[in-house]
Amino acid sequence: MHKNKSLGIYGENLAIEFLENKGYKILAKNYRCKIGEIDIIAADGDTLSFIEVKTRSSNQYGRPCEAVNYNKQIKIVKTALHYINRNNLTQWMSRFDIVEILIETDDRINSINLIQNAFEYNGSLGY
Repeated sequence: MHKNKSLGIYGENLAIEFLENKGYKILAKNYRCKIGEIDIIAADGDTLSFIEVKTRSSNQYGRPCEAVNYNKQIKIVKTALHYINRNNLTQWMSRFDIVEILIETDDRINSINLIQNAFEYNGSLGY
């Protein structure tokens, strides 16, 4: 398996455990539709949390969260709207979070950081 792919899968599993320990209820992992993919969808109390997980082995190219650029955010928002509509969850509050994870070369966790409300959806998709 490609090293980056296996690092990503490892990071997503760490993120799920981390989020569950914080009281999140995991609703979906790797939710896919024709629009895109969301790594984790979870309930945090009465709020739907759409979570992008970014795992890196260093900060050499910036913080992991910096990889979630505007275009990636738009894809996540559109995919989240698809999930909300498909599952009739329009009454729920929702937000977009990022879990960034730094892993040492021997697979030890260097840091794990939850960024709640990492970006917002203002009702417009910029078109």
